[in-house]
Formats: sequence, structure tokens, C-alpha cells
Amino acid sequence: MPTITFAIDDLYKLVGQKLDDKKLEYLLNCAKAELDAKLTTEATIKFNDTNQPYLWSAEGLARLFRNLLGKKSPKIKIEKPKEEVIYDKRLAKIRPYIACFTATGKKIDDYLLKQLIQLQEKLAENYGRKRQKISIGVYPLKNITFPISYRAASPDETFTPLDFHQPMSLRQVLEKHPKGKEYGHLIKNQNAYPVFADARKNILSLIPIINSEQTGKMTIGDDSLLFDTTGTDEESVNLVANIFAYALAERGFTIHALMIKYPNKKVNTPTMTGKKVKFDEKEIEKLLGIKLKPNEIKTALEKMGYEYQNGTVTIPCYRDDIMHQVDIIEDVAIAYGYDKFTPLPQTAYTTGSTFPIQQFIDTQREQWAGMGYQEIMSAALSNKEILYNKMNINDAGTIEIENPVSITYSCIRTWILPILLDFISKNKHVDYPQKIFEQGLVTKREMEAKDEQHIAGVTAHSTATFTEIRQATETTLRNSGVNYSFEELEMECFIPGRAAKIIVNGKQAGIIGEIHPAVLEKFGITTPVAGCEINLSALWA
Repeated sequence: MPTITFAIDDLYKLVGQKLDDKKLEYLLNCAKAELDAKLTTEATIKFNDTNQPYLWSAEGLARLFRNLLGKKSPKIKIEKPKEEVIYDKRLAKIRPYIACFTATGKKIDDYLLKQLIQLQEKLAENYGRKRQKISIGVYPLKNITFPISYRAASPDETFTPLDFHQPMSLRQVLEKHPKGKEYGHLIKNQNAYPVFADARKNILSLIPIINSEQTGKMTIGDDSLLFDTTGTDEESVNLVANIFAYALAERGFTIHALMIKYPNKKVNTPTMTGKKVKFDEKEIEKLLGIKLKPNEIKTALEKMGYEYQNGTVTIPCYRDDIMHQVDIIEDVAIAYGYDKFTPLPQTAYTTGSTFPIQQFIDTQREQWAGMGYQEIMSAALSNKEILYNKMNINDAGTIEIENPVSITYSCIRTWILPILLDFISKNKHVDYPQKIFEQGLVTKREMEAKDEQHIAGVTAHSTATFTEIRQATETTLRNSGVNYSFEELEMECFIPGRAAKIIVNGKQAGIIGEIHPAVLEKFGITTPVAGCEINLSALWA
């Protein structure tokens, strides 16, 4: 969870009053946050919710606190654009979205510079998924000549990256600069790299990696700056620009919009447009059990930064966490005060117990442990490289994550056997024989998503055979009390002639076989392996 640090007197100044410890604790609870260390001249705040990134700064917290204290925060004024950012259409397939503005009129001291960098890093690393979804650039305006271009550059173009003193090619930046090594994977497979450059063709930054040493280094005393955010999600890019614009306006900067000049349109950023949603006041009583008058509802919503009129709620432009009116009602409850709700006595009493199928599953796990197999537990998320490519088989109907944080965990597993092979490959330093099993949920996409409980086991040593794993499998099947048989199976992950289907009541309920050497080679396993996977949901049925 995000953690931020700032001077406590700075927060009080932004709020407009000093807060005693009890009031501060109450207001932090409203922000789903708490002190992470003893309060001194500095406050370290830990957030227990990642849905509201605008709060990850002293400016954002102060804005919420003022609203809750009845000091309604005004909308910020955005000056009309006088300058342009020219968009290169080749970036549509690389890093397609951008928002920019300039901020002037306030000198930056050491403390403010650190606060800006902290907000930049928190947004890019946490909300921006380590710069994959969004990245942020801040530059001193004094060194920049407009119009600016956001363009696709050849990897052989050169500039001097931040904290370096010699020019190098963009490709070399990915190889040699610490930030290039850390984030280079985001763009290194592209034929061209996204850059921000001014009218004199000076590269301001290699996006999303690093600013320029000459034109992208903020220093104490700068009183005007250029802000940009780029990314792969348009709403997120605009949201981050709005959050930063509000934060800078809270500090006394004047915000000037910039016009993004696309090949077929022009867009002014930051957008500062709040979504409007219809709101049914009756739902408050249904969900919270309290009846509020229209003026009380309006007051509660304004305390959380909303605007409300005639059943329509306008969501602040720096928030994108409102997906349903239930989310709005939660904010009404926060503003109303959870301490004002009257507790109700418990009216229903139940006795908990284990589902019968879970008792059956636990029995199967005990049997495998009794046969000398060690149980492992892995994540339900995996990736298609392990599930299919290394197993030499086709996709079996996978549910994939649209925007995965990591390629390693980019889909839901459809079977467990490859997970066990991956585990063996990472434990080659452990003595053989290695006998492991795992029981867990798998999900396949057929006509619709279907969950199944599976159990899989492997034995790995110099004499591992089909016969050995079949004996273990048959022990499970016999003790399950089902009628079973085996039928020959041809499957690319198994050695031909040494694999079989497990048939229960005329339907396939599992597979068993010796793993093919080509599969073992892909996993880097040098000893024979035999394995099985059984559909426990089918056995239970």
C-alpha cells in the first residue's frame, strides 16, 4: 500500500487550520489512511486503499480535509492554451495517449521539489503499474522552446540522460542507464521509441525512461514548469494530469492548458471534466438504514468533493474510483460519520461447517501425503508460456487478464501439471527423488467460465515411470469409490505409448503419463518425470 511523508505544518497550512491528534485521526480514517509512524514534525501516512491516488500527497489530503471540515474547495481555473504539442501518429501503436500543461508563478524550494517527486513516483509506480500504464515527466520551462513534439524516434538518435554527462543513443540508454535497465523492457521491442522534444529538436525525455540532463532537470528556484503524462490508457492519463494540476494549483501555481495537435483533431489538456451520474436518494436508506433529507445528502456529498443537484452527482475530475452509485453511498456514509450509526443486535445465528466436497478433497490430499508426496501451493494465476508453450499443447480455453501487472501472472491456470514441472525446474538443486502434488482450483473457458477442483502429482527421479504414477493414481481412484478405467492417450506433452486418459462413468476425469523429453528440455529438467492430473469435481459428481 502507498506510503507518503510530508511536514505536518505544511498539511495544516494547506488545510487552513491546525488539527489536534483526535481530529487528524478521524480525518485520516475518512481517507482510509492512518499514521504509519509516531507523529513528529513529519507525518508518514499509510493508505489502506489504492483506489484514490489523488490522496497520495499533502495537497490531496488537505483538499479532502477542507471539504470534510466544511471549507469547500473551489475548482481550479485553467488558462486557455497558447502553445501546442504535436502528436506523431506512429505512436498510436506504441504509447498512444498524452496530456500536458504548464504551471507558472511559484518558486520551487527544496521541500516542494521533494513533494513533487514523491507524488510523481507514487503515481507512476503504484497507479501507473511501474510506468507501464502511465508515466510522468516534469521539466523546467525556461529551457524549452514551443511547439513541442511527442514523436517516435529512431533508437539511434542521441541525447544526454539525467545524471549522465555524455550523449548516448536511445538504445544505449536502455542498456546502460539504471532507469533504462529497470524500465527498458516497456519499449525495447519497438522499432521506434517515444520521445518528447522541443522546437529546437532537443530531446526532453525518452518516455517512459528518463529526462534529459540539459532540458529535463528541475532545480531549486525554478518558477515555471512543463508537465506531461503518457500511457496506454486514456482515462488514466487524463486522471493523472488532473491530479497533478490540482496539486500544483494548491501550491499557488497558475495552470495553463496545452493543445495536443493530433493528425485529425485538437484536444486541450488537462481535461478537468467530471463525470455526471444519476443518483437515487432512496438507495441510501436501503443500504445504510438511515433516512437523510435532500439538503443533508447534498451536504454529505459536498464534504467528499462531489457536486449534487436534482438527482445528478458530478464526480470530481481527479477521481475515477466511482463505478456504481453504491460507491457514492459509501462516501455518504463516510461524510455522515460511521460513529453516528446505531448498532443493531444480531438476529440470525448459524453454525459453520465444511462443505461435503471439501471434506472429500481433504481426504484426497491426505492420501497423496500418505504416499510420500509433498504438497505445494502456488498462485491460481500463471501464464500461457508455462501452461501451453512449454507443454507443447494448444490453448485449452484460457481466461486472460486484460492489463496484467506482470507477464508471469497474466492468465488463470487451466490445469496444474505444468505448474508442478515449473516447480521442479526451480528446485533442481534439491536431491532426487522429488515427489510433489498440488490440489487447487482451475478455470476453463468453454461456453462460459467453468471452475473445477483438480489434484495433480509428479514423481521425478532417474527411474520414474508410467507404472509408478499409475499406482499412486489408482490409490486415489479406489479410495474415492468410483468405477474407473484407462484408455490410451496421444498428447504432445507425454511420451507416445506411455500416457492414458482416466475414465470415470464413461467420461474423461484426468490424464496420466511420462513427460516427453522435449517438454523436460524446455523446463530445463534433466531427469525423467511422470505425472497425473485428476478432476476431483468429476469424481465428486
